[in-house]
Amino acid sequence: MSKLYLVPTPIGNLKDITFRAIEVLNEVDLILAEDTRTSGKLLKHFEISTQMQSHHMHNEHKTVDGLVEKLKSGVSIAVISDAGTPAISDPGFLLVRACVEHHIDVECLPGATAFVPALVNSGLPNDKFVFEGFLPVKKGRQTRLKLLAEETRTMMFYESPHKLIKTLTNFCEYFGEDRKVSVSRELTKLYEETIRGTAKEVLEHYTNKPPKGEIVIVVGGKN
Repeated sequence: MSKLYLVPTPIGNLKDITFRAIEVLNEVDLILAEDTRTSGKLLKHFEISTQMQSHHMHNEHKTVDGLVEKLKSGVSIAVISDAGTPAISDPGFLLVRACVEHHIDVECLPGATAFVPALVNSGLPNDKFVFEGFLPVKKGRQTRLKLLAEETRTMMFYESPHKLIKTLTNFCEYFGEDRKVSVSRELTKLYEETIRGTAKEVLEHYTNKPPKGEIVIVVGGKN
């Protein structure tokens, strides 16, 4: 029986990968990649020739049992996502859970995760916080926002650029226009920026300057 490794990959700047991550990706028998085309560029950059297999949200339910059997037979496997740490708003959880149930060793390497730098540079309290990931698009969204309006800890959300205005508008409606907000965009990349202010101020900024790239929103808790 071998081991499952969860290996974080850079969220933008390729220099943010660790020496250990490169070592593990070179040594395992198989790499499960969210998108083999995206990961192929990363592996090529670091001259890693390990075999890859597609493992994403649309097929992970079907492939878990077969992967568990491979691990039991002695195959070592690493899981990577397109960017960041696997299983954080990305595939990985189902396979980890199955490995735990079958007493297969699981090891997660430390590394890049987008919400950590966004939280730390937001200037909002980070002694206690809650990671919400993506809000529901339709069903359950209003219920979730009403519940989070009473949350006293700092909250973190992932959002796509074309939905940012809607989400910031929701925050103004449910949390109040004066709630402190920090939006980090394109973290570790050339055009990285963080815009801080009240929910109303940040909404006005992005209404006048439509955003691009990957986004993390950090919201102060209710006082």
